[in-house]
Amino acid sequence: MTAAPAPPTLLERIDRLRRERHAVILAHNYQLPAVQDMADFVGDSLGLSRAAAATDAAVIVFCGVHFMAETAAILCPDKVVLLPDLDAGCSLADTITADQLRAWKAEHPGAVVVSYVNTTAAVKAESDYCCTSSNAEAVIRSIPEDREILFLPDMFLGAHLQRVTGRRLNIWMGECHVHAGIDPEHLEAMRREHPDAELLIHPECGCTTSTLYRMSQGDLGGTSTVVCSTEGMVRRAVESPATSFIVATEVGILHRMEKFAPGKRFVPASREAVCRFMKMITPEKIAACLERMQPRVTVDPETAAQARAAIDRMLAVAA
Repeated sequence: MTAAPAPPTLLERIDRLRRERHAVILAHNYQLPAVQDMADFVGDSLGLSRAAAATDAAVIVFCGVHFMAETAAILCPDKVVLLPDLDAGCSLADTITADQLRAWKAEHPGAVVVSYVNTTAAVKAESDYCCTSSNAEAVIRSIPEDREILFLPDMFLGAHLQRVTGRRLNIWMGECHVHAGIDPEHLEAMRREHPDAELLIHPECGCTTSTLYRMSQGDLGGTSTVVCSTEGMVRRAVESPATSFIVATEVGILHRMEKFAPGKRFVPASREAVCRFMKMITPEKIAACLERMQPRVTVDPETAAQARAAIDRMLAVAA
């Protein structure tokens, strides 16, 4: 008697569905390692936006959070954008609504509105520019110096941009609960524990402002400190002469850093820096969404058209 063929593995099932649906899987740097490993493209928000805009796939499976899938839907109105779990939200995006932004704009008529990509489509529609941590500095520098700027919603990234550009910004007091939880005291303890490690800090971190101030005063030990996006962290891990790093951002980035720089050591600034929203997507949910072609993320055409202008300006400004 011939033995029955073994059932397909989950990865084989996903690969079959990916081919049948003519789908591409995009994953953020904070996703689970298993999700990153099966993705066609892994990167930060800017890289994922560019990948979505460039793909010829009919279906985009977005392994990230809701605002990212919205951005893909705006950039690719002729494609099906799937988010394997609709509950994958963002605490930072939730800190400002379109109504709140309209009220803020009314208090500053004529100001240029720069919205971090971690915002809803409705907020993007009220903005002049979007940016990511990769190109935020370039976006701010591209705006004429005589223009008032409203920056939202991340106060730590806003403070960092003020410092590096010398521009005065009106900053919305929002924060990412994960990055805000990486506090200066804990970071200093990590520096004492790993004095030879290079420190990589995401500009959303609550530790950024105080850390850079202390560096400028010359009273912070250790080797170099680099403030950069998640994609910048991966590049720095490969290019830096350092062999060990303290990484101050969501812990999901460590998987990719270890893949690209396997001979180096990476220590999370906080092992509790875990975004529960980013961890909601699993291989099982990816397979299910490809089977059902749901949940689908769409943006109404009027909001999408208004938001598209701000996103296009983000994509046009080099990091």
